[in-house]
Amino acid sequence: MEELPDAVSPILAVEGELPTGPWAYEFKWDGYRCCLRSAPGHGTRLTSRNGIDITATYPELGDAARAALGGRTAVLDGEIVAPDERGRPDFGLLQRRHQRRRPGPGVLAATPVIFFAFDLLLLDGDWLIAEPYERRRAALAEFDGAADGLAVPRHYTGDAGLGPGELLGVAERNGLEGLVAKRLDSPYQPGRRSRMWIKKPLVRTQEAIIGGWQPGDGRRSGTVGSLLLGAHDERGRLRFIGHVGSGFTEAALTGLLDRLTPLARRGSPFDEPVPREHARTARWVEPRLVGEIAFRAWTRDRRLRQPSWRGLRPDKDPADILLPTGS
Repeated sequence: MEELPDAVSPILAVEGELPTGPWAYEFKWDGYRCCLRSAPGHGTRLTSRNGIDITATYPELGDAARAALGGRTAVLDGEIVAPDERGRPDFGLLQRRHQRRRPGPGVLAATPVIFFAFDLLLLDGDWLIAEPYERRRAALAEFDGAADGLAVPRHYTGDAGLGPGELLGVAERNGLEGLVAKRLDSPYQPGRRSRMWIKKPLVRTQEAIIGGWQPGDGRRSGTVGSLLLGAHDERGRLRFIGHVGSGFTEAALTGLLDRLTPLARRGSPFDEPVPREHARTARWVEPRLVGEIAFRAWTRDRRLRQPSWRGLRPDKDPADILLPTGS
């Protein structure tokens, strides 16, 4: 009986313009990255991008994997997605579901999730990491449609007459997050941000560390008005990158206040001065929570322009949140 394989740190894509030539294209799914491992007699384990075991949060995915794999040992890289009523990924739904660490039958029925498997790293004891993407994808195709709850999304290599421009248009019309290009001859590079995978998001996003908050007024009196955000520069300093006060639901504001209150600290966690208009009323917190921000562009002084809150990212480690090169 084979042992349960170790989790594999995910390869990370570089943002850039989509290449043409010996590349495959996949739609970018708006969810939580996950390493799924399964072995007969050892069950199935789900591990988040930052190494946290989330098996109990998504018990139906373990059942789906066992049914799809049919008793075979495997390690899959993929994304956990919560579809809306039209079948489109809904990050807000997924966030609410993720808050239930051990969901009951009612939650499982109300907010189902799907594991979108887009890479196969091990099968029947054979590691495929050094094999080219094209071969890994061919082996993965065997499990497409094998069980509800585990899907193998399609990849495009130009044979359908769809280039990256056309596919990006398809993504936009269907409310998807964007496109990822992957070199056909590329090995899997665990834990690396590799130019063998290039992503083109339709909406720019930035993961940010919450370093403080400002109280709200008016309808938001007694709760959070805005969040003060940061990211690490190349020297490891926590830089202030702006504040966000839009995009929140009432439930999100309540949840944030509950999470932020125990993290209160006396002084700013940022390694540079925060502008006085924000610092004057700031409630500082330990920089332990990570959120995702949608925004239009970076300003010259490395601030987020027109930011909007998307939600907390419990699957991300604050130590890994970096300013993008050139921002």
